[in-house]
Amino acid sequence: MTSETLPSSAAASSQLVDGFGRRITYVRLSVTDRCDLRCRYCMAEDMTFLPRHEVLSIEELARLGTVFTELGVSKIRVTGGEPLIRRGIVDLMDSLGQLPGLNDLCMTTNATHMAQYAQALKDAGVKRINISLDSLNPERFRYLTRHGDLAQVLEGIRAAQQAGFERIKLNCVALKNYNADEAPELVRFALNEGLDISFIEEMPLGQITDHGRAAEFVSSAELRESIEQKVTLRATTHDSGGPARYWQVPGYDSRIGFISPHSQNFCASCNRVRVTATGRLLLCLGQENSVDLRAPLRESSGTEQVRQVIVNAMAQKPKEHDFTHQQDEPQILRFMNVSGG
Repeated sequence: MTSETLPSSAAASSQLVDGFGRRITYVRLSVTDRCDLRCRYCMAEDMTFLPRHEVLSIEELARLGTVFTELGVSKIRVTGGEPLIRRGIVDLMDSLGQLPGLNDLCMTTNATHMAQYAQALKDAGVKRINISLDSLNPERFRYLTRHGDLAQVLEGIRAAQQAGFERIKLNCVALKNYNADEAPELVRFALNEGLDISFIEEMPLGQITDHGRAAEFVSSAELRESIEQKVTLRATTHDSGGPARYWQVPGYDSRIGFISPHSQNFCASCNRVRVTATGRLLLCLGQENSVDLRAPLRESSGTEQVRQVIVNAMAQKPKEHDFTHQQDEPQILRFMNVSGG
């Protein structure tokens, strides 16, 4: 019996709806706060990472995936930190890939280990891969990531292409005086390689000291204007289930997206929640509203208690975030690697 044939009360109980009538169908599931890079907008150079006993096990993460899909979630994106450095990650993806009702299993990665894991991820049921790429200049890339090797990431992109994922998308966090001038070149790279790309306005998460967020802010409109000096962009109606608004260049299949938490607030259509590596259910990236899922996961081998905590938490999901690009102090103290990328 499908949800369409269930009594209305039973169908409603199998869905997550917040206090503003938004249906939650998308979960970003973080498997680790650790990363082999130190991107300047994401974390401090000298990080203290979580003790391993505080991080959810692979089995606990898989159980959460089961609960969310039973509650109507159809898209799970596995994130970090860097998810491919988590031991057992392929086993987790294989478990998630077999969940009934999960239509879209994705991962966000920096691709430093993609050459090793690409085919295994594809075989596990991963449909789409997002890869962080903030520069095509090796020296600039190393500076932005503090010690990253661009050649290693490009090798990872090639491995993902060879594995045959449905879509591969590049993610670029744009900073005015660091890499915004590369937007047209990054778009051209994406077009030539048959990749999608999204440009992201920097979010005020965590205390950083090496650049001022207000001074480095560049809006999606400014980026789009610079790109349109090189190629023609046409708006599309494509919806990936996330916050990006997409454009295309005539003659190419690639999608050029813009994620604009500051200049084009997308909270009204928010359909997602995050789970941190420690099992905190974050109801909004830009607010502190959260609920602990680790305790009920570890108190019982079943799923009913966790399920009820998640359902009850929907009432705490706020209407919107309060991000503003006009101040340097972080509006949320946790770094992005803690929130889940």
